[in-house]
Amino acid sequence: MSLKIYLLRHGETEYSRRGAYCGALDPELTPEGSQMAQAFADAYRSVSWSAIYASPMKRTVATAQPLCDVVGLPMQTRDGLKEIGYGAWEDKEQDDVRVRYEQDYIRWLTEPAWNPPTDGETAVQVESRALPIITEIESNYKNGNVLVVSHKATIRIILCSLMGIDTGRYRDRIDAPAASLSIVKFDVHGPMLEVLGDRNYMPEHLRNRVGT
Repeated sequence: MSLKIYLLRHGETEYSRRGAYCGALDPELTPEGSQMAQAFADAYRSVSWSAIYASPMKRTVATAQPLCDVVGLPMQTRDGLKEIGYGAWEDKEQDDVRVRYEQDYIRWLTEPAWNPPTDGETAVQVESRALPIITEIESNYKNGNVLVVSHKATIRIILCSLMGIDTGRYRDRIDAPAASLSIVKFDVHGPMLEVLGDRNYMPEHLRNRVGT
């Protein structure tokens, strides 16, 4: 038996719905986001779970809670799983950022591994705090199934690192829409990506919602 880590992005928020930058902000899930969380719990309740980890933000806790409730496992929160900090861009939409912070925005698009949003975090900084959580899980659970509920950029950065993809390309190579699930299997040859960005577990009306 091998260890599998299930990387689940939180359900829909008002920010993911309208495509605004939201890292350090702490919004609740929308009603539809809560439905996504419940749909995941309903679909994956029969999996033999070893542990459930989550970012401590409201949107990730609320996404993990339905599964915790149904399988009776405690939620283990870790700050390292928080979303990338968007600094001065928080609560702003892309068009506004492109105009107000043009040079920082261009640098971030070109090489986000080392160029942060204005007063925010680089992808390398996120990688340095998120990967120790993955290492912790590998150390504590040699086999079984572990759920990690985190955020869009953080999940994509983790996946790039595990798959040997340049961290600076996380925005170009990996997608993680709201409440999408990616699964990585850890075996003798290292991590293998088995599932990427799956949302087929949720009803069609949720799956087809526009958002980021």
